[in-house]
Amino acid sequence: MRSSSLRLLLTGCALLALASPAFAQEAPIIVPATPIPAPEDAPDPHPPAVVPTDEPVAEAEPAAPPIPEVWAPVPVDAEGRSAYGLYLAGRIASFRGDSAESARLLSESQILVPEQPRLWNEAFLTSLFSGELDTVVRLTPAVEGQAELGEAGRLVSIIATLRDGDARSAYAAIRERPLVQPFASIGQYITPALAAATGDWDTALRPVTVNVQDPAALILRLQRAQALEARRRHDEAETEYKALVALPNGARLFTIRYGEFLERRGRREEALALYQASLAGPAPDPGALDGLARLSSRGRPPAAPTPTASVAAALDFASLIATERQDHKLTALLLRLSESLQPSDTTTLRLGMALAADQQEDAARQAFERVGRANEVVYAASRYNMGLSYQREEQDEPALAALTAAWEAAPGQTRLGLSLAGQLLAMDRNDEALAVLNGPELNTADQTADVRFMRGAALEALGRVEEAENELWTALQAHPENPILLNHLGYLWVDSGRRVDQGAEMIARAHAADPENGNIQDSLGWAQYRQGQYETAVVTLEGAVAKEPANAEINDHLGDAYWQVGRRREAGWQWNRVLTLDPDAERRAEIEQKLVSGLPEPTPVGAAQP
Repeated sequence: MRSSSLRLLLTGCALLALASPAFAQEAPIIVPATPIPAPEDAPDPHPPAVVPTDEPVAEAEPAAPPIPEVWAPVPVDAEGRSAYGLYLAGRIASFRGDSAESARLLSESQILVPEQPRLWNEAFLTSLFSGELDTVVRLTPAVEGQAELGEAGRLVSIIATLRDGDARSAYAAIRERPLVQPFASIGQYITPALAAATGDWDTALRPVTVNVQDPAALILRLQRAQALEARRRHDEAETEYKALVALPNGARLFTIRYGEFLERRGRREEALALYQASLAGPAPDPGALDGLARLSSRGRPPAAPTPTASVAAALDFASLIATERQDHKLTALLLRLSESLQPSDTTTLRLGMALAADQQEDAARQAFERVGRANEVVYAASRYNMGLSYQREEQDEPALAALTAAWEAAPGQTRLGLSLAGQLLAMDRNDEALAVLNGPELNTADQTADVRFMRGAALEALGRVEEAENELWTALQAHPENPILLNHLGYLWVDSGRRVDQGAEMIARAHAADPENGNIQDSLGWAQYRQGQYETAVVTLEGAVAKEPANAEINDHLGDAYWQVGRRREAGWQWNRVLTLDPDAERRAEIEQKLVSGLPEPTPVGAAQP
């Protein structure tokens, strides 16, 4: 089977990059922030909330009013909806993935029956992870007896208090009762900025003493630099910024902040050099584009960050560590809290990515939709990720619209063009796909092998086989051991009968390199079939179907192999199976003909001349 399957085409040759590190082109500016890996010897910023002991201790149930034996009258809201009906509706909304609606309904149910402690917990958790922060604050007193829930509620309550303009109360809450695990490190990150907000400069300006390998050093130095700038101690602030960008990951994360400081000090040329450096290398920072545009237009430097903005930055930083640990729910929570303090397209983009990683596709797309066009690269990233979300749910037209918007916003990013071309190919809009691939942005003298691979797939789909061969062969010369390229070109030669033996040898090499790939195993079985090795092909194709049971083409091939070895009833069953797998119109017609007439006598194809 061709490796230009729907999945591969939709991901813009992502399998190529995975199969061979050399295929990875310079990273496009589509992810504005990268997680911070904690060093092996660093303390765990988010250790388990419960430390195992010899004797497990049962967590105390929260105190609650007694639950009546009989509800009389049945609790209903102003619209006549019962508490139980609202609860069921909330659960149904959760099952269909609408977390925001689920949180709203469960909260309304909980208000009607406050004596139901289990409903407290369910409403609290649903609201926490759907971003209904005010509901979380309301329910926090009811869950304070439960370690993790109570601490999560306290964190949200502190941030909501700051959001509402009462920094003094927020700071008092964290000073009088510091956050404990699993949120202790987050409390450490936000305390200096809260102190600055209330004028406690001794705490805000306390020198950073944590080990330079500890990720906390990064955010604490940033906050100290910003606090020093707020006190007009500019030389000390610059010393802190220089120390910050000298730390591991410091330059990658905070060079833009240093550049903005230099702008405010009137040192535009130095800021320009920093922004230009931030756009070079494998992880360009889209924030540098804003700085370059500002300097080019001689715009006003950005204002110094407020303490509230510094708290938002600390939450953003904590979310990076949560992302590295693949704790997508915590990542989303921290980004929602950050967004509530300081709305930012970059934060909203990362929120959408966290929700998508947590398989909350509707909520993710809602976040991507909120990203504006102030920064075209961030906007393009939001539409790109929205397109991927629609692809995962096989919604072709919305996926195409989103990927088109991404490509139009940032046409210089190769990955966006490949993803758009892949989507067009998956929708059989082959001429349009080829037009994208042949455009000046992608059809360059130094174009990468994945561009040539995709162009070869488009040409093959259009029946321009010789041109397809040229593109695929050129790509293969750059990466001769890449299993995707070996398989695709090998299958083309086998299936067309042009170079069956040579194609079979290439497919065998691909299978040896990636034996768990069901598509490549199908290609191997089909090559054996074309060479007349029918019994061997049956075994190989049975293995391929076991790996890809819902693939129409592989099931079709196995049916053909069964027929050729005399297993006619199994062949018919296999072909009927294909009809249940939503084959395209051409394959459906072929299958229906096979079910009526079977296959002609076998005519294995030998090696063809070049």
